[in-house]
Amino acid sequence: MVAVSRRLPWTADADDIITLLEADHRRMETLLKQGAETTERAVVTRVELLDKIIAELNLHENIEEGILYPALKAHPEARDIVLEGFQEHHVADLLGQELQEVAEDDERWGAKFKVFKENLEHHIQEEESSMFRTARAVISREELQRLGARMTEMKAETRREA
Repeated sequence: MVAVSRRLPWTADADDIITLLEADHRRMETLLKQGAETTERAVVTRVELLDKIIAELNLHENIEEGILYPALKAHPEARDIVLEGFQEHHVADLLGQELQEVAEDDERWGAKFKVFKENLEHHIQEEESSMFRTARAVISREELQRLGARMTEMKAETRREA
């Protein structure tokens, strides 16, 4: 039974790229929740959280766009999902840039952060319900693990450079 389940396309491994990206999503959701709970008086906290969110988002997008999306785009059934993912990243980047331009004690910051948060949560939900399911169906377990190793290397390299 175990041998068979390890070959199933939807079986997750701790080190495959999908599992690693889902862990990133959980961290991002936690940061977004913390940001949504801040008030106009929490200027320093908002600055620190937004900087961390933007840095994590940029790294996450670079990994998806440089590793997962090209692997998926090679499969016709995943092409549209990948193209949509690129566009959702673009919108998230624009919202993040706009948010960085609003003073953290401005009453508009909370409303803009809420839209930013909702946009990212929607993107996470779509990736996890459509894209990742498709990835498990069209990419072999071994390839997902290889992509996960590349992701781990990319993160380590980015952290060394920081």
